[in-house]
Amino acid sequence: MQRTKGIKRAQFLAGMASAGLAAAVLPSAPARAAEDRPAGPARDARRGLRHRGVVYTVGEGETPGTAFSTARMRKDIRAIRDELHADTVDVTGDGVERLTATAAEAAERGLRVWLQPTLGDVPERDILEHLAETGRFAERLRRQGAAVDLSVGCEFWLFVPGIVPGADVHERIRNLLDGTVDPAAMQRRLDRFTARAAAVGRSVFRGRLAYAAAQDDQVDWRLFDVVGIDYYSYFPHRADYVRELSRHTRWGKPVVVTEFGTCVYVGAPQTGGMGWDIVDRVKVPPEIKGDLVRSERTQAAYLTQLLDVFESLGLYAAMAFEFVTPDLPHRPGDPRHDLDLASYAITKTVKGRPDDPASGWHREPKEAFHALARRYGSAGTGHRRTGGA
Repeated sequence: MQRTKGIKRAQFLAGMASAGLAAAVLPSAPARAAEDRPAGPARDARRGLRHRGVVYTVGEGETPGTAFSTARMRKDIRAIRDELHADTVDVTGDGVERLTATAAEAAERGLRVWLQPTLGDVPERDILEHLAETGRFAERLRRQGAAVDLSVGCEFWLFVPGIVPGADVHERIRNLLDGTVDPAAMQRRLDRFTARAAAVGRSVFRGRLAYAAAQDDQVDWRLFDVVGIDYYSYFPHRADYVRELSRHTRWGKPVVVTEFGTCVYVGAPQTGGMGWDIVDRVKVPPEIKGDLVRSERTQAAYLTQLLDVFESLGLYAAMAFEFVTPDLPHRPGDPRHDLDLASYAITKTVKGRPDDPASGWHREPKEAFHALARRYGSAGTGHRRTGGA
């Protein structure tokens, strides 16, 4: 998901665990009273996974050829419903007009909308106003009968200036990886901003309120109705996934895996959230580092394995990351410049003229797309309006 020019969402998936910054776990809080808790159990293995979806990122695009297109977005939303057979779309990114147009299209098509504004690298007041504007639109959709949840944002410690030292996202990443961050001070600043964002969300939206945390973030989930986790772990044994994810159910609230995925090369799942880190961007054009073996099957197998885990835990929803990444194009027959190797998308971007920034492009499904479509379709999620819980 693109947050700022020149750097992609996939470059932020490592989380605090990769930087050794996990803080002490917050104490458990009693579950909210039944009359205050939104409908839907936190966990019900008899029902399996309640909702199945995909992340759809809106943004400016890095080149003229990959700029946001309303016509392309509408075609993509139809494909998410009719071809992927998802019942939920995570509409995320920045730009209120792009977010609201995409959310409205998804709702009109009968999809459940997880609406998540993610403006970053601007002053806090701008981020909160961006959230408020998006939240007001989400509330209008909800009152019109759409199934919509509002997430106040994603991994604030990385995107909101001042929580982690650094003038921009690049500097904050370097500081995290270099271990030059005071975890306790960072946690205090994160808690303060998260509470502010939750308050803004509550002030404009009356439906389920959520937040998408990195899987090792420490969040006071009493602020939210839904526990949202960006999940990129790798374990050789299924029981380890179950053990790790089960701890998120202790709040007695619905648990949503807001992102899960991997890249398309052998060994990518073992890199966790660092699968993107295979591109040498100093070179022109950028090159893939090392001699990686492209494997769409690897990506498909990992996603379906995690779906099995989510089903067994009876989680509320899971969204695969992500539908398409236009700025990481696939170059068939040119593995050194096949930037799609670094993409988490379940479709591949193929440009008409690979070296032309203004070139048009089209997407083609990867094996993961087909694997998810079979699973989502067999679960009966496609073509069904998802009102209510």
